[in-house]
Amino acid sequence: MQQIDPAPAVDDSWQSPLSAAEATARRETVEMVRAALDDRRALLAFQPVVQSRMPKRAAFYEGLIRLLDAQNRVIPAADFMAAIETNELGRRVDCMALEMGLSWLAREPGVRLSINMSARSIGYPAWLSTLERGLRADPSIGERLILEITESSAMVMPDLVTVFMQDMQERGICFALDDFGAGYTAFRYLKEFYFDIVKIDGQFIRDIHANPDNQILAQALVSIARHFDMFTVAESVETAADARYLVDIGVDCLQGYYFGAPSAAPPWHAPLESKRTG
Repeated sequence: MQQIDPAPAVDDSWQSPLSAAEATARRETVEMVRAALDDRRALLAFQPVVQSRMPKRAAFYEGLIRLLDAQNRVIPAADFMAAIETNELGRRVDCMALEMGLSWLAREPGVRLSINMSARSIGYPAWLSTLERGLRADPSIGERLILEITESSAMVMPDLVTVFMQDMQERGICFALDDFGAGYTAFRYLKEFYFDIVKIDGQFIRDIHANPDNQILAQALVSIARHFDMFTVAESVETAADARYLVDIGVDCLQGYYFGAPSAAPPWHAPLESKRTG
C-alpha cells in the first residue's frame, strides 16, 4: 500500500505585511492612549447644541474628550475608541472626561454640559466615585449635567442603565441617548428607559434636505421621541439647507459644524455666530 505523507501543518499565525502593520499601529495607538491617561494629557473640546428656532442661543455644550500624545497632538478618537470601548482603558477615558466636565461645571455656574460615557462605566467604581465627589461638592451641578450614553452600550445592559438613570434623575441629572437610530435600539426599551434627550445619528441628518430616505427616517425618529416625551437633537448638521429642513420637521435642537466646531476655548465666553435657519 502506498504510504501517503501527512499534510503539512498550516501556520495560522501568518499575517500579511499590511495586516501586521495595521495590528502594530493599533497596539502603538493604544499604548499612546495609556500613556496620555497616566500623564493626564487631556482636554475637553466644547461644541454648542443650539435651539433650533433660536440658533444664536446654546441649549447646552457637549464636552468631547481629547487625548494628547507626548508632543501634545490630539490622538484621533477614531483610531482607538473601538479598541478600548470594552476594557479598562475605556473606563479610564470616561472617568477623565467626567472629572474634567464636573470641574468646568463647578467653575462656570451658568453653563450646562453633556459628557459622553459608556453604560459599562456605571459598574466601574472609580467612575461612580468621580460622579459622587462632584455631586457632593456642589449638588446644583447635577441640574446642569447631561450624561450621554451611546445607544450600543445601553442595549448591552438595559436593566442596569434603567436603575442608574432613575437614581441619578432624582438628583437632577439628565440623560441623552446618543446615536439614536443607529440600529441597536429595541424600541420596546424606550418606554422603560428614562432618557430625557435623544440625539439622532448623523447618518440620517447629512444632506437630509435632498435625501428622501433620510427625510422619512428622521421624521419617524422625531415622531418616536415625541411620543415618549423626549427632547430631540439632530447631530452632524453641516448646511443651512439641512438646518432649515430639521426646523420644519420639529427637531428641538441642532448640533454640528454649521453652528460651531468643537473648540478647546470655552465658547460660552463668545457669542455664537448668527446662523439663519428660516
